[in-house]
Amino acid sequence: MKSTIDNHPLQPFSARKALRVLLVTGALLLVPLVSMQLGGAFDWGAFDFVAAAVLLAGTGFALELALAKLRTGRARATAAAVIVLALLAIWAELAVGLFH
Repeated sequence: MKSTIDNHPLQPFSARKALRVLLVTGALLLVPLVSMQLGGAFDWGAFDFVAAAVLLAGTGFALELALAKLRTGRARATAAAVIVLALLAIWAELAVGLFH
């Protein structure tokens, strides 16, 4: 049985969805961490991991919010595309200075 707290209009998604976003973020951050341990191409410091975590979690939460608030498939797809493109643009700028 779902609680009424999960359906409150000011709470667009549940704690379960927030946990899912955080777990996916952590799993994605394991890729560069493991690669660094194996002598891979990643050379990240603590700031890089924090910046990536903020970007990935922020993107996940923005996607969850868009999916919770928007009703039509077209609106959801458009919002998701804009959110993902913003992530990629910010990531590219931080990685190589794409807009300089």
